[in-house]
Amino acid sequence: MSNPYRIDDDITLSGFTGRAHRPGDGSYDELRRSLNPAVDARPALVAEAYGMADVRSALLAARAHGVPFAVQATGHGTHAGAEGGVLVRTTPMASVLVDPVRWIARVGPGARWGHVLAAAAPFGLAPLSGSAPDVGVTGYTLGGGLGWLARRHGFAADSVLRAEVLLADGRHVTASADSHPELFWALRGGGGGFGVVTSLEFRLHPVSQVYSGFAYFPIEVAGELLETYRTWIDTAPDDLSTAVVLRRMPGEGPLAGRHVAQLKVVHAGDEAEGRRLLAPLLRAAGPALLDETRTTTYADTAMGGTPNRHMSMLEEVPAEVVDVLVAAAGQAQTVEVRHWGGAMSRPGPDAGPVSHRRTRLSVIVDTPVPGLAEALRPYDNGGTFLNFLADTGRTAAAWSGADHARLREVKRAYDPDGFFRVGHVVER
Repeated sequence: MSNPYRIDDDITLSGFTGRAHRPGDGSYDELRRSLNPAVDARPALVAEAYGMADVRSALLAARAHGVPFAVQATGHGTHAGAEGGVLVRTTPMASVLVDPVRWIARVGPGARWGHVLAAAAPFGLAPLSGSAPDVGVTGYTLGGGLGWLARRHGFAADSVLRAEVLLADGRHVTASADSHPELFWALRGGGGGFGVVTSLEFRLHPVSQVYSGFAYFPIEVAGELLETYRTWIDTAPDDLSTAVVLRRMPGEGPLAGRHVAQLKVVHAGDEAEGRRLLAPLLRAAGPALLDETRTTTYADTAMGGTPNRHMSMLEEVPAEVVDVLVAAAGQAQTVEVRHWGGAMSRPGPDAGPVSHRRTRLSVIVDTPVPGLAEALRPYDNGGTFLNFLADTGRTAAAWSGADHARLREVKRAYDPDGFFRVGHVVER
C-alpha cells in the first residue's frame, strides 16, 4: 500500500513506501548529515528509499516543485547539500550479489565496500575497493575509484560493466557498452550528475591474500625516505602499491603522540617478494619504530585514507618538493605522497573519463598550510581527482578538456534542464 509523505503543504511523495524524515523528526539530523564538516545543509525532507520506485517518487516530487535533489548513501562524497530540497538516502538499498563463475558483483546504491568484500572473499575474489570498508560503492566508483589494487587492475570505474540509471525525467534505463553507450562512458569517472544509479555491475578480480600494512620510522628520516622514494617508484611493479605519509600519531597505541614517517604497503603477492622490493626504502629509513606489515586476506586489509584539504598531482618529486613537504609536515596532521601509474595509466580503448590518468604521484594534506599551494604550483600538473575534490567550483579540473567537452554533450542529452545540480556535476 502506498504511503504518501508530505514535504510541506504543497509537495507529496506519491507512492513512496520508505521512511520520510522532516525537520524536527527524531532521525532527521542524523540522516541529513554528511561526513564533510563543511556541509550543514537542511533539506526539506530526507527520504529513506527501499527500492527504485521510492527513488523515482522522491525525484519526481522534487522535479515537480523545482527544489534541489540529492542522493547520499554514506556521506563520504557529499560536498554540497540539498538545502530546502529532497535528500534521498539509499542506505537500505544495500544488496550485494556475487557471481563467482563470471567474477562479477551486482550491488544496490546503498552497498558499502565492506559488504562486497565479505561476499567476494569466500570465492578468492576482490573488488577494486577504497581505503575503508564503510565507503559507499556507487559514489566512489562513479568518481573514478582509486584503490589499493588500482596499479594492478586500474580504477574501480574501469571494472564497471553495467548500470541501471534513473534519469531526470523519471525514465529507468540500462547503461552498458551496448545500451546508452555515451551515458555508460560518462558514468565511469564522470560523477553522479547524469542520473541516479540504482544498480551497478562490475568485475571482481582473483586476489585473496596480500602482503600489506604499515611501517613507522622517526620523522627525522622523512627527507631521506622521500628522496629515495621519488626514484624508487620508477622500478616498482604494478603488483605493489605504496605511499609515504608524514603524520602525527593519534593519542593512543604504542606510538601515541609521535611524529613519524609512515610507509603504506599493499603487495598483491607474497611477503618475501614484497620485502625484497621494498628493501631500498627500508634501508633509507633505517630501523623501524614499529612494523605492522603482514600477510593477510585482502578483505581484512584496511589502509585508511587522508582527508583532503589540499591536493596536488605531480609527475615528479624533485628535491625542492621534498623540502616543501617536510616543512609542511611540521604544520599539518598528515601529508601523504602516493604512487599512481601502473594499470591506471594504461586505459582500454573504451575507458571512461577518469581524472588525469597519466599522473604519477599525488600529494594530499589534511590541514590547511599557508603557502603550500603556491610552493607546489610550479610542479603541479593542474589536475585533480573527483573522489578527493571538496571544492565544487573546481569540478571541471577533474577531466581533460576533451573529456569535459564530451561530458557536457552527455549532460545535455540526458539532463537537458540541469535537474541534477547538487555537488560535482558537469555544466550543460
